[in-house]
Amino acid sequence: AIMYADKITESMKKTIDETRYRREKQTQYNLENNVTPTSLNKSLDNALAKNSVSTYHYIKEERKAAEPDLEYLTADQREKMIRSKRKAMEKAAKELDFMLAAKLRDEIKVLQSQE
Repeated sequence: AIMYADKITESMKKTIDETRYRREKQTQYNLENNVTPTSLNKSLDNALAKNSVSTYHYIKEERKAAEPDLEYLTADQREKMIRSKRKAMEKAAKELDFMLAAKLRDEIKVLQSQE
């Protein structure tokens, strides 16, 4: 993590010390067990993958009473809602808000599954 401040507060010092302690402990473990750390090589496409259903159940349970009842939408209303959510998803992804983008992706899947 990168911290910006004019002075180091007590909570920042504790965080820095804890991070340093954990890093030393991990380094020692790596040396004792011949572990070579490697970088993760995941693409951003995975976060917005069309076939991913990681939060599908979460979205399904999260529906609020104020939302329109998806069962009674006409095909045109459903398509309009899908287009709106897709536009919002793309905007969220451009702004690097991947949690919102993934949530919108899953909501789009729910809408598409009802066609």
